[in-house]
Amino acid sequence: MKLALYGLHRGSSADPDTLARRARLAEDAGIDELWVGDHIALPVTADGDPADQPRLEAVVTLAHLAAVTTRIGLGFGVIVLPQRQPVLLAKQLASIDVLSKGRLTVGIGVGYVEPELAALGATLADRAARTEEYLDAMRALWDEPVPSFHGRFVSFDGVVQRPRPVQRPHPPLVLGGHSPRAYRRAVRYGNGWYGWDLAPEAAAASIAALRAAGERPPDLGELEITITPPGTPDPDTVRRYADLGVDRLVIQPPTMDGTAIEDLITTMGETLVGRI
Repeated sequence: MKLALYGLHRGSSADPDTLARRARLAEDAGIDELWVGDHIALPVTADGDPADQPRLEAVVTLAHLAAVTTRIGLGFGVIVLPQRQPVLLAKQLASIDVLSKGRLTVGIGVGYVEPELAALGATLADRAARTEEYLDAMRALWDEPVPSFHGRFVSFDGVVQRPRPVQRPHPPLVLGGHSPRAYRRAVRYGNGWYGWDLAPEAAAASIAALRAAGERPPDLGELEITITPPGTPDPDTVRRYADLGVDRLVIQPPTMDGTAIEDLITTMGETLVGRI
């Protein structure tokens, strides 16, 4: 079971010195990975996700975290793929994987905030189609000797990106979402699947749905399961997730303000790391 900390891109952690100090604190505590989320332009009326809270851009944040740490894994949880330009994003992700010496995991989602998607040229109606096409385009850039791709939203021919990612053929792709199409997408494209705010019972139902979501390409191997639980789980609850087949827990603090994330780092280091 891997244990990851979510949230160093937000709230009080957006201060540069605080961000670096907390990242090193998590690394020294033995936490396996640091994960950050992706919102670029939230509506001012967003419920439960305050638009005026400081929030660093996800790709820039992980690049910075790669520079201020040496061992801890780095993950997106999740990057909203349809609102990103995939040729540029493929280059950015490969660069982070190289600069971090192969520590990157790429969580991907389709997004749900309509004004944000619209501001970046996508819609609720085309977000799933864009996500699947962009995944194909990025994999071509990472995997093919001389990439070529022609789709509805992006096309290129005879272009090359170097260096390639350290992890071959590309960093692990963890596909998020709880709909039937999201489960099928994870099975078809992903090295893993990511479920958000799921207690063990809900996680079990999603894992069952994934197993029924269709055949998996044999070259992808076994599907890794990542969950963000509600609240901070105790060791017994972590073991319940492990018994379900969960491979990673991405744990977030109750608030991104103040020192709550430092308290969580301490809790994870003292009561979870090394006991699971």
